[in-house]
Amino acid sequence: MSQSNWTIEQVRELYHLPLFTLLERAHEVHRRFHPEPEVQLCRLLSIKTGGCPEDCGYCPQSAHHETAVDAGKLMDSEEVMRAARQARADGATRFCMGAAWRQVRDGAEFDRVLDMVRGVSGLGLEVCCTLGMLTESQARRLAEAGLTAYNHNLDTSPSFYGNIISTRTYDDRLRTLRHVRDAGITVCCGGILGMGESEDDRVELLHVLATMPKPPESVPINALVAVEGTPLAGRPQLPVFEFVRAIATARILMPASKVRLSAGRLSLSPEAQALCFYAGANSIFTGEKLLTTSNPGTEEDLALLRMLGLRPEAPQAAVSAASRS
Repeated sequence: MSQSNWTIEQVRELYHLPLFTLLERAHEVHRRFHPEPEVQLCRLLSIKTGGCPEDCGYCPQSAHHETAVDAGKLMDSEEVMRAARQARADGATRFCMGAAWRQVRDGAEFDRVLDMVRGVSGLGLEVCCTLGMLTESQARRLAEAGLTAYNHNLDTSPSFYGNIISTRTYDDRLRTLRHVRDAGITVCCGGILGMGESEDDRVELLHVLATMPKPPESVPINALVAVEGTPLAGRPQLPVFEFVRAIATARILMPASKVRLSAGRLSLSPEAQALCFYAGANSIFTGEKLLTTSNPGTEEDLALLRMLGLRPEAPQAAVSAASRS
């Protein structure tokens, strides 16, 4: 069976396997497609923070919510380049830039972002952006500037989506992903777990991702960071084993993809993260901040990898993998 032909029933059956059986299957798939004990280190920088007109219930950057995040201007290009050079020095092979926009608008600011993409690409790093919705022409311009990947998460299932966001539809998100794919840019697309969704919602999200015409090359799995001032501030933490189930299921469904252990890692113990790596996660974001939320420090991450017998992915391996995508 081709990996894009999974039925929702098959995904549900996988997700509900006995945990050890699921982990064993996922680990076997992972070792077959990713034989080296490597984890890609990525760095995510907020290049334009706050003031977003979207009403995403989890996001402290939304202008609809009263949080500690203030709206800022687009960062200076040289400041971004300094951050990218530091990320490379810290062992990151992918540098991601996020702007709190509903959609990209042509003009001076987008031109500056294109210059940032060219600059980061020139450092030999994979370069990813998440800027909101894109038109076909904007996606092409990003590709021409050297963009490796575009992040545009689906967040949750189509069924639960309306409980989290009202200002952008699921189809809006899928349309941007089509523009990215058509421009020849690799797709980074995943979701957030622990927002009050059911197990069936998590199954449905994974099914949507796995049955795209071409599955995302990068699948970030985030644990909700319940930020004060957002509508989801009171949500309890998702049980660790549910999070691990989603990682393992994603690995089986999308064997060649990078499964990225993303936001919310501060809520995961070293043991929980180890289970995620065993289940197939092979990428993390390093640095003390992910956009506006806290994240483990680089030295802490490197110590954990050493303890587990894992190593950071080498730069040449990252470039080679990106060129094969």
